[in-house]
Amino acid sequence: RGGWMAAATAFRHKHVRIDQLKLDRARRILEAETETETLDRALALVVSEARIDAALRGVGGKGKLKRVFA
Repeated sequence: RGGWMAAATAFRHKHVRIDQLKLDRARRILEAETETETLDRALALVVSEARIDAALRGVGGKGKLKRVFA
């Protein structure tokens, strides 16, 4: 299956309740073909942003960060 970490990831079938309007907006923004691809891309984005945030904090706070996700 797709995703940049497919080889290192265990895929599981999940049933979740999701705001359909948010999912539709995210799908358009991410230009994803499916809802599954939308969720995969969104999660990958959150994980990569967290890594970037941690790296920037590790350089001693030189610069400013704006929290995007609550």
